[in-house]
Amino acid sequence: MLTLGVLAGDGIGPEIVSSAVGVTEQALRGVSVGVRWRELPFGLPAIAEYGTPLPESTLTELAGLSGWILGPHDNAGYPDRFRGTLSPGGAIRKHFNLFANIRPARALSETVTAVCPDLDVVIVRENTEGFYADRNMYDGAGEFMPTPDVALAVGVFTRAAAERIAHEAFRLASARRKSVTIAHKANVLAKTTGLFRDSCLTVAAHYPDVDVRGEHIDALAARLVSHPGSFDVIVAENMFGDILSDLAGQLSGSLGMAPSVNASRTHAMAQAAHGSAPDIAGRDVANPVAMILSSAMLLRWLADRDGGTPALRVAADRIEDAVRRTLDTGVGTADIGGSASTSSFTRHVIAALPEA
Repeated sequence: MLTLGVLAGDGIGPEIVSSAVGVTEQALRGVSVGVRWRELPFGLPAIAEYGTPLPESTLTELAGLSGWILGPHDNAGYPDRFRGTLSPGGAIRKHFNLFANIRPARALSETVTAVCPDLDVVIVRENTEGFYADRNMYDGAGEFMPTPDVALAVGVFTRAAAERIAHEAFRLASARRKSVTIAHKANVLAKTTGLFRDSCLTVAAHYPDVDVRGEHIDALAARLVSHPGSFDVIVAENMFGDILSDLAGQLSGSLGMAPSVNASRTHAMAQAAHGSAPDIAGRDVANPVAMILSSAMLLRWLADRDGGTPALRVAADRIEDAVRRTLDTGVGTADIGGSASTSSFTRHVIAALPEA
């Protein structure tokens, strides 16, 4: 029996998480794997009941699980006392040291208009330091205002974190097209992104069959649009990786179809790359593809970690195949030019799940 956590989130979170849970449960049933879902308090409902978006009881429960699904959340819409603090999703990443954020992007179907239909890239984002000040301090965030007119932010780069994420990137590339691009800006940020680049190059020596090159982040972003087929795996610090993965998601069809998984050696969290979209919350129009595919990534991570559970990998393949089949029939939500609701799209995906 597989036990997975569920944190529904805010905005469209409950709608798309429900879709992901339904599809995942059906896919696992097709490979004779039972699943138990453990729903945990999180986000705005948790504030109302517990006075915090991330109760300590939730962290305690998550510690006993190998994986969970996290819905998008709207910390900008939380009460003022939570403004400027670490987001609850960020707090989970920090608490469990989920250092690897894996974000693939590729066109899923010819029926979905993609700016770059030949894009097939995985962005491997270092998730614990870099230029995002919210994860750079033991306590609090690394942003300061010495006067009302001056704001400072601390960027943190360590060799250990860079090498750790580089190994993830090179291992992924070894199983794909054997190419890694290192995103940096060492011509300007010589010490920080220079250390990141050089640490990744050191790791590259352990993977002689994988080609490696470094590119300045601005030129890389431009070439991702003009020559998308030349990229396989991109490794980046967290802010560069965040921006590049949103760009890649849109280039491949829609940010609503951009999945991701956040992982350490022992825990993993499925999380769509997009936000909570409060403007369309509750209208049953959100695209659930990113959340569904993130759940498939979680199953594949669990299978790879455990080694002895190939059924989870089969279930992940079933989910991805069902999403493609559904899109190939022209069924899609409004963001990709379709007319399907969140719930009807989900029903189509479940119906498209291949036979066991």
